[in-house]
Amino acid sequence: MRSTEVAGLAGFGGSVPGGARLHLVDGVSLLRPEEQVFEAMLAGFANQQLARNLARTTVEGRENTVRAFTAYVNTFPWQWAPAMIDEWLGDLRSLRDLKRSTIRSYSEAIRSFCHFITDPLYEWPATCETRFGTHPIQIVHEWNTAVHAQDTESDPKKRAFTKAELHAFFEHADSQVARIHAFGRKGWLPAFRDATLFKTAYAFGLRRNEIRMLDAADFGANPHAREFGQFGRCQVRYGKAKKGSPPKRRGVLTVWDWTPEVLEEWFTEIRPLFGVDGNPAAWPSERGLRIGCQRLNSRFAAYRDALGLDTGLDLHSLRRSYVTHLIEDGWDPRFVQEQVGHEHASTTSIYTCVSSDFRTRTLRRQLDATIAAALDSRKGMNA
Repeated sequence: MRSTEVAGLAGFGGSVPGGARLHLVDGVSLLRPEEQVFEAMLAGFANQQLARNLARTTVEGRENTVRAFTAYVNTFPWQWAPAMIDEWLGDLRSLRDLKRSTIRSYSEAIRSFCHFITDPLYEWPATCETRFGTHPIQIVHEWNTAVHAQDTESDPKKRAFTKAELHAFFEHADSQVARIHAFGRKGWLPAFRDATLFKTAYAFGLRRNEIRMLDAADFGANPHAREFGQFGRCQVRYGKAKKGSPPKRRGVLTVWDWTPEVLEEWFTEIRPLFGVDGNPAAWPSERGLRIGCQRLNSRFAAYRDALGLDTGLDLHSLRRSYVTHLIEDGWDPRFVQEQVGHEHASTTSIYTCVSSDFRTRTLRRQLDATIAAALDSRKGMNA
C-alpha cells in the first residue's frame, strides 16, 4: 500500500484496513493473547485479500492453509522459522505425494500471509514485539520454494481422446441411458443429462465449471451460420478468471453439424421432464439448481473405467480433444485459440495433443510435395 493511500485512510479513523488497531483494542488485556492475536491476524489477512478482489474461495483456501501449517508446527506466526516450512512441505510431498502445483499453492499462501504480517503498515510486527517480545518474519524465500519454470505442469498422463476413443465413450454413455430406461429405472434422466453434457463440453471445448454453469438462455443463433438454428452459439459466462477479476466471458461458435440435433432433443424433449419451472440451469440437478462437479467427475470416471480407457483421460480431456481435433482437421489455430478463450497461442499449443496419424499425414504430404517439385525440376532440365 502506498503512503498516499495510508494517509487517505487515516482520515477515516487513522487505521489501515487489516491492521492491528482494527482488530485489537489498545490497553485491553487479552484472556488468550496468543490465540486472539492469531485470529485477528487471519481476519486482517482476509480483509486485505478481499480488498484485492480475490475470490472468497481463494481467501478461504489460504486461511485454511495457514491454519494447517500452524497446527503442524504447533507455534504461532511470530515464532515461525524457514526450517519449519521446509519440513512441512517436505512431509506433504513424501507422505501425501501432493502435486507440484499444490505444493506451490501452499507455499504461496504462507508467503502471502507472512508478507502481510511483516508489513509495518499493518502494525503486526510492533504489536507482537510489545505483547510477546518478538516479531514475525518472512519464512518463504526463493531458495526454499519451487519455481514455476514451465508453461504447464499437468500430469504427463493427461491427454486428449483419440477420435475412436471419443466415439466409444459417447456411444457407451448413450447405451447406459437405453439400458437404465429399459429396466424402468428412474436414473435414465440423469444419465441422459450427463451424456448430453459430455457431448456439449466437447462440442464447444468447455472447462468443467464453464459447462456446469451454463443456463438454457446461454445458447443462441449465429446470424452468420443460420444452418445451426437456435444453437449456433454458446455464451460462456463463467470462464476462467484472472486473479482479482470476475469470471471471463466469451462466445463460442458451433462448428459441428451434429451439435444442434443433440441440444434440440435435450432442451425440447428431455430437460422439461426434470420439472425445471423457474430453474434457468441448462443441466438441472435432481435435488438442486444445477449438477455438481463431483457428480460429473464420478460419472465420467465410471464410463471411462467401464471401457478400460486410459486413466489419463479426465473430464478436461474433452476440452483437449476439441482443440486437438480442430487442429487436426485443418482449422485455423487463431480461430481455435479464440474459441477456447486462450489469451496466448502458446497456451493453446499446450492443449494440442496432435495424433501420430495426423503427423504422419502431414509428413507424407510435405515429402510428396518435395518429390513432385524435384521431378518437375528434372523434367525442366531435360527439356
